[in-house]
Amino acid sequence: MVNNKTQPTTPTEAPPAGSFAQMFEDSNVKVAAVGEVVVGTVIGVTKDHAIIDIGDKSESSIQLYEFKVDGEEVEVAAGDTFDVFVEKREAEGGIKLSREKAIGIKVWEDIAKIQEADGVIQGRIDNRVKGGLSVDIGVPAFLPYSQIDLRPVKDLDSLIGQSFDFKVLKYNRKRNNVVISRRVILEEERSKLRENMRSTLEEGAIVKGSITNITDYGIFIDLGGMDGLCHITDLSWGRVSHPSKLFKVNEELEVKVLKYDRETDKVSLGVKQLKEDPWATVQERYPIGSKTTGSVVSTTDYGVFAELEKGVEGLIHISEMSWSKKTKHPSKIFEIGDEVEIQVLNIDADAKRISLGMKQLQANPWDLVSENYPVGSIIEGKIKNITDFGVFIGIEEGIDGLIHVSDLSWTDRIKHPSERYTKGETIQAVVLKIDRENERFSLGIKQLEPDPWLAAVERYPFGSSVTGKITNVTDFGVFVELEEGIEGLVHVSEISKEKVPTPVGIYNVGDTLEVKIINVSAKDRKIGLSVKALTDGPGEGSYNEYQAKEASKAPSTIGDLLKGQMETKAADKAPEGEQE
Repeated sequence: MVNNKTQPTTPTEAPPAGSFAQMFEDSNVKVAAVGEVVVGTVIGVTKDHAIIDIGDKSESSIQLYEFKVDGEEVEVAAGDTFDVFVEKREAEGGIKLSREKAIGIKVWEDIAKIQEADGVIQGRIDNRVKGGLSVDIGVPAFLPYSQIDLRPVKDLDSLIGQSFDFKVLKYNRKRNNVVISRRVILEEERSKLRENMRSTLEEGAIVKGSITNITDYGIFIDLGGMDGLCHITDLSWGRVSHPSKLFKVNEELEVKVLKYDRETDKVSLGVKQLKEDPWATVQERYPIGSKTTGSVVSTTDYGVFAELEKGVEGLIHISEMSWSKKTKHPSKIFEIGDEVEIQVLNIDADAKRISLGMKQLQANPWDLVSENYPVGSIIEGKIKNITDFGVFIGIEEGIDGLIHVSDLSWTDRIKHPSERYTKGETIQAVVLKIDRENERFSLGIKQLEPDPWLAAVERYPFGSSVTGKITNVTDFGVFVELEEGIEGLVHVSEISKEKVPTPVGIYNVGDTLEVKIINVSAKDRKIGLSVKALTDGPGEGSYNEYQAKEASKAPSTIGDLLKGQMETKAADKAPEGEQE
């Protein structure tokens, strides 16, 4: 901007003949012409005006608000000198002067000289206008958005009131139009710095820079002449969700030059490389089996990640959270920032992986289950789940017992457990088997009572006659219920001595039938019955024939056949004295 106090300006034209100024020529007084910029001296100051003498015996006053330095009003005192513009001479001998117009004329002259010499002019940013900013350089100048800085400025309001140097791009005095640029100056400065940096920048060097931009994949840093990229993976040894969580634009920081391509001026930078890799000695600080604490930094479907220290994270798999197999989703149990106690299970320093566990810090309920629930003992619990194959009972936290459908009843044919039991119901059961290795707990309900088939062998001896109720009639025989849960079969061949094609039509369900016991097997849960054997006398008839057949018939299964062959071979190999 132009200095307000200037040297006198020499008039270029003499007063026109016959003018008011001609009166002073005889006394050798130099008269200022209208439209000329001359130096005026303050000879007095009133409340609102300054009295100015321009040296041609004429005095005038200028309002005080016209006296400014860098756009700010200044105090005026007698003896101060300023450039003033002669606007008009009055016929009575008065003169009208302007300080503001004098400044404007000097500014335009300076603008022309500065542009011609490719110099700079200082200005102060006043306010935002359409397409850019308005800058006071003595006259209002336009600073386009694209010429404000090397990069887009997000907060333009922060620049208002600040002063900078500018280049004059173009001007038009008639239209009072000036376009200026700050970016051109910054580019020239940056170009000089870049040339210097090219000769000094080396890989491995530690340099300082200022963050110019933050993206999802990293941060850009101005090193003073050229930009470098610090990728998100090089910001920290630990997890970084987004660079903006760690850094801010314009923040200054030290970085290490990881790679520099002199042909393209591409620079790769690192922040974490300024510190030692914590994984290099992680096994010494966290030996396998040691207990420590961590902070939850992330939750997933399969577990949570816990930070042991800055840059070191480990995974607590969902299977290592609790001895219970029905662990809730990790997000239902943990929140980001929760402190957890953990045990180190495994470390792979090369892959930067640590396996952690929580349940290892608690007693495994399966270690004591055999002591607390010995086989044969009776327990009580609520039904937690019912499936096609059985009923699950809650024993204690982390342990469920299964009652298989085959262990629900000795005699009833249960198609689905839900026919008899409901979820939440409390029932008793007998401990049948505990498999610690596979964590299986087998229970039974029918074992609470004696097996009726064992008693049936005694109650229904071979050859005895009994009466029962027909429960089913098929082509191959008749089923007869001897007591609740105990049924026997009268095969079609045992109905009569005469050949009977089918018992259907002969017997009806619900009828009472007298039969003879011809076979009882508690193991197979079968009772063979016969009607025709009732008419046999001692030592004759079908009953005796049945016994003879059973004693003499060939092996009925492959197992029986193999067993017989093995017994024969064993007998052949035995010493002569032992074969008998």
